[in-house]
Amino acid sequence: MTDLRIASDRTRQLTVTAAMVVCLIGTMIGVGVFGGPRVQEAAGGALAADATLIAPAVSAFSIWTPIYLGLLAYTVWQWLPAQATDERHRAIGPLVAASMVLNALWLIVTGQGWLWVSVLVMAALVYALGRLVATLEEKPSFSTSETLITDGTFGLYLGWVCVAMCANITATLVDAGLDPGGRVAEVAAVLVIAVAAALAVYLARRLGGRWAIALAVAWGLGWVAVGRLTDAPASGLVGVAAAVGAVVALSAVARYRSTLAI
Repeated sequence: MTDLRIASDRTRQLTVTAAMVVCLIGTMIGVGVFGGPRVQEAAGGALAADATLIAPAVSAFSIWTPIYLGLLAYTVWQWLPAQATDERHRAIGPLVAASMVLNALWLIVTGQGWLWVSVLVMAALVYALGRLVATLEEKPSFSTSETLITDGTFGLYLGWVCVAMCANITATLVDAGLDPGGRVAEVAAVLVIAVAAALAVYLARRLGGRWAIALAVAWGLGWVAVGRLTDAPASGLVGVAAAVGAVVALSAVARYRSTLAI
């Protein structure tokens, strides 16, 4: 029985490591290292920073740096003896690997211009990360390092892809010709932002008021605000709504945590 457990743990660790390699390769494809189009150039620029009212400004995507560094750190962390046999890591291992592979898959299908497929992949990624962080909530962190490397990384990851999913769906609909234009488009964009903010509130309540998730959502919506207030397509209405949405995301966690202190 012990030998089977050890073998299972080793398989999990190898799977996560292989998934990290796939994720890195997918990222290199997405940024054009192998000569293909970069994400923002794919599908005729449908996902560019100025393509839709929900697209975050270019600087928003720098959040991938701490996310990828966190994923690399986690890949090493889960090999350490203390983590190898820990039930927390046993529970999330398959979801970690799935999130990495889905991230790579999203970049690949987007590069092919398959936007509707990319929406499905993004939805699967959000679901996998939601399950992963819910599992972390059920099995509390056992150290500060664990909290930073595991909870911090996957909290940022989940929060960011929630915003990215909203932008992805909007870009796909606009690319398909479902763009009403004018004030109607602005109102629709505000409604999408409201959905993103409501999702942040739900995640704060459902997943224990995690700052990493709220910070990532606020980061994404904040850069949507910057994009609409300083770049095309310009919209003061959408810019202000995105800024308010960012504040709502942060306030939801602050309020949740304040109730715990009472």
